[in-house]
Amino acid sequence: MSSTTRFALSALVLAACTGDDPGTYPFGPFEIASHQEVTGSCVQISLNNPDVTFINSVELTTGPGFHHSNWFFVPETVFYGDDGTFECSDRSFNEGTAAALGGVLFAQSTQSPHEVQAFPPGVAIKIPAHSKIVAQLHLLNPGDAALRVTPNIKLASIAPAEVATLLSGISFVDHALGLPSKQPSRFSVECDLAPIHQRLYQRDPDFKLYYALAHYHELGTSLSVEAIKPDGTAATVFTTSHRAGETLGGPIAPTFDMTGYTKLRLTCNYFNPREATVGWGVGDQEMCVFLAFSDSLSNWGGGAIDDDPPGDPTIVDNGVMSYTHGCEIYTIDAHL
Repeated sequence: MSSTTRFALSALVLAACTGDDPGTYPFGPFEIASHQEVTGSCVQISLNNPDVTFINSVELTTGPGFHHSNWFFVPETVFYGDDGTFECSDRSFNEGTAAALGGVLFAQSTQSPHEVQAFPPGVAIKIPAHSKIVAQLHLLNPGDAALRVTPNIKLASIAPAEVATLLSGISFVDHALGLPSKQPSRFSVECDLAPIHQRLYQRDPDFKLYYALAHYHELGTSLSVEAIKPDGTAATVFTTSHRAGETLGGPIAPTFDMTGYTKLRLTCNYFNPREATVGWGVGDQEMCVFLAFSDSLSNWGGGAIDDDPPGDPTIVDNGVMSYTHGCEIYTIDAHL
């Protein structure tokens, strides 16, 4: 059975630049059957850029049924194949490899049908010449009627002379979820950036954070990221209590300066009304992910990256079951 038949996706015809706006890239359409979930499909769009491109904003327009997508830029020569939709496994695509070979471009808030990621004037993501953008798609139709989605993504660039600051990606996750039944719960992972930053740059972290995005599903009630000093003093970098379907990201204004701070702590809060424990995953399971853009010379990633059991909780305010996990950290030069 072909992937198109298996996932009930229509044939995809993709134009690199069409319509009145040369930076708008339509893709799809997608036909999503009633109660269907698609997690293994990817999409590729060639930028056909002979020169370096500096992206100042990204606008994604989707619609009902387009649950989530993560977008990366990579060289034209990797994940080789035609533009359009493809089975991620057919090209050995995974997000970690895409981030390492290129970089993070954009992430969509859970179930958000329209979203703009915009940076201040002069601030941009550098996309090398001869690049394409690739995304893993998560389509979900919980309703009784079939859905048809005709999305597009719009990239706005600035001239090289206008670029003052280049951005890199930061992404931390907590896979060790186990939301207890009928209770509120909290999951935290604390990541010490100082040892790696000192090894790479002979100083503690001193970069600034410009933009942040949370990712959790319908049981998520809030997400926060704090910066922590060596003496334990904490300051909020980013927080949101928006629910799935609303915008879960935005600019960090004013930018947050990591100078004097050595750690980042990611915390996700949930309420699970169900009879069963909820773990990490798609469908009716949960996630805890933080994405940000900074002016660091490195891309940063990690967290509690294994789907381990949550372990024993402590009970904090109002009976919240609180779990903490260790952090693995990975870095790669952001501007090779």
